[in-house]
Amino acid sequence: MLVRDWMTPNPRTVAPDTPVLDAIKMLKDQGYRRLPVLEGDRLVGIVTDKDLKDAMPSKATTLSVWELNYLLSKLAVSEVMAKPVITVDADEPLEEAALLMEEYKVGGLPVLSKGKLVGIITITDVLKAFIEVMGMREGGLRITLDVEDKPGALERLGAAVKPSNIVSVATAGRHDGYRIVVLRVIGEALDTVVDRLKNAGEKVLDVRETKPRKL
Repeated sequence: MLVRDWMTPNPRTVAPDTPVLDAIKMLKDQGYRRLPVLEGDRLVGIVTDKDLKDAMPSKATTLSVWELNYLLSKLAVSEVMAKPVITVDADEPLEEAALLMEEYKVGGLPVLSKGKLVGIITITDVLKAFIEVMGMREGGLRITLDVEDKPGALERLGAAVKPSNIVSVATAGRHDGYRIVVLRVIGEALDTVVDRLKNAGEKVLDVRETKPRKL
């Protein structure tokens, strides 16, 4: 899965000289949390709802409403936006976007293609992809195993569980020569598949039956 498969294409943008009040209204009216800032067709920054809220005067201010509105009308997005911008290419794997968001502690990234803004990818998009990868809407059996981390391990699982019945496979957490493997299986009876796995020498940590979940 690539970033372009999960991003929101053609996101709303603002110019550097856009008044902060206009940007706040755009976020509120459209339900967005961030706006890329373009100068012509060049990405020069990104502004988030937090950036805009931080630019607002404290509630303890002694300024009048008229004075506040006047000051905010003079404040431009360029003065509060984040720069330089952390971006991701549209053709990068989705996990690269997730890693960048985790490393830089941001909730979304502008997506570029050939240097031009083509979309935006957010943590919510990554979570949607995670749900899809884990087969969570398929229902069936969710089986967690402690599998020996060596060649042929997945082949042994395929001998115990019909490969055509495996909706998803996820692995994580290498420890002491073993790795946690989570299978999502459909079309198999719980007791039968667990017995086959145990007879194959696999260590079953957890099994639970789940119902299909609609969008």
